[in-house]
Amino acid sequence: MSINSSVFETLILESNNQKRTVDIVEGAVSIDYYEDIFSPTITAKIKVINSSSSIAPEGAPAQEKQSIYNGLPLRGGERVVMKISGNSATNPGLDFSKKPADFFIVSSITDIVSQTESESFTLHLISREAITNETSRVSRKFSSSSTIDNSIKAILEEYLKTKKIGTIDKTSNSYGFIGNLKKPFTTLIWLASKAVPAESGANAGFFFYQTKDGFQFRSIDSLINQEKKATYTNNQGVESYDSDNKAVNNDFSILNYTTTKNENLIEKLRLGAFSSQRMFFDPNKFTFTGEQQGSFGQTQYKKKTKTLGRKLDLPKISPGSDKTLGDIPSRIFTQILDVGTLEPKPSKETNSNPMEYQAQSLMRYNTLFTQVLDVTIPSNTNLRAGDVIECIFPKNTQASTKESDPEISGLYIIKELCHHFDSDNSYTSLKLIRDTFGQKSK
Repeated sequence: MSINSSVFETLILESNNQKRTVDIVEGAVSIDYYEDIFSPTITAKIKVINSSSSIAPEGAPAQEKQSIYNGLPLRGGERVVMKISGNSATNPGLDFSKKPADFFIVSSITDIVSQTESESFTLHLISREAITNETSRVSRKFSSSSTIDNSIKAILEEYLKTKKIGTIDKTSNSYGFIGNLKKPFTTLIWLASKAVPAESGANAGFFFYQTKDGFQFRSIDSLINQEKKATYTNNQGVESYDSDNKAVNNDFSILNYTTTKNENLIEKLRLGAFSSQRMFFDPNKFTFTGEQQGSFGQTQYKKKTKTLGRKLDLPKISPGSDKTLGDIPSRIFTQILDVGTLEPKPSKETNSNPMEYQAQSLMRYNTLFTQVLDVTIPSNTNLRAGDVIECIFPKNTQASTKESDPEISGLYIIKELCHHFDSDNSYTSLKLIRDTFGQKSK
């Protein structure tokens, strides 16, 4: 079972000038690695308890060894070479040791305790691009003839100077803008909210984030439509055995779980997640969007929306009414259309018409968090943030036959994950989200 300990194969800490190194494998107590579809960078954390005589300060005799914190010294910006060997096919481990571009950077050092014969501290790690993001600004103009996915690639290459580019989903809409000296990550996340997938019939709404495979720019629809990565079953924390009393593969067991969110109707109504009214002023024609043209609700949304579970089903406005919460706008959007402001020649075309994405993306983002679960499973370093997994939970019943619960069981997207490694255990914690209840009909 992949909950067993993993091996810290390589843990090298390099000084800021990269001339000195210290091996912290023996002192590493635990390692946590994080991914999140809301985070543009991967992060990690290493807890170290070490001897106070580990490395001599630069220029000092070798016998004058001090603690790592003062001897290296540790001041932030150091590089960390990391490789963790796994213990099974589902836990092959993590490898950030092959090339300098993959090395982590120390962003901060906390929990520092210095004693006569020992020291302890926690290293907080980030990817190299997180440092570049803080020292770079998007300054140039991007043409309104360029699709958003092309702008995403350009910013990654020109401003973040990275080759770690994963899956970049195509967009159907173009968008012209000026960088205004914003940071690259800020600009990339901002563009994600305006993007419309190139796939016919797909809804607006993208995520920009980083996994160990690189930077991802994925539409919500493409994440929902992908094949499930694995199926996990909740066995109430008990290992499964076959008829010969041999333990079967429990690598796909749910060790424990909690439901952290289960719909918030009032909040969604305030955000306009079910229905909204758009009122846009066209300065070229001096006209407002018509009431009928500007309405957007579940009727239009459901026609082309693919979900992780059953189709959306909203309650009635009131007893006896034939209208649901998706038929009456609960939020009004007002905006002046961007017409011909960026191009040298006068144009009557709207720069990325908000009618194409604004209400759609807002609905998509908010309905995606209808259900939120926190789940712990045996370590599976094959999983990535953004993957789809299936979770099977038993019915809460006194019957001897344990059937799966059709409401909570089903497909979920991994919003965030944490791979935890220590001397005794290896496990993965997941935050799972989905847009509807129940299991998807086949």
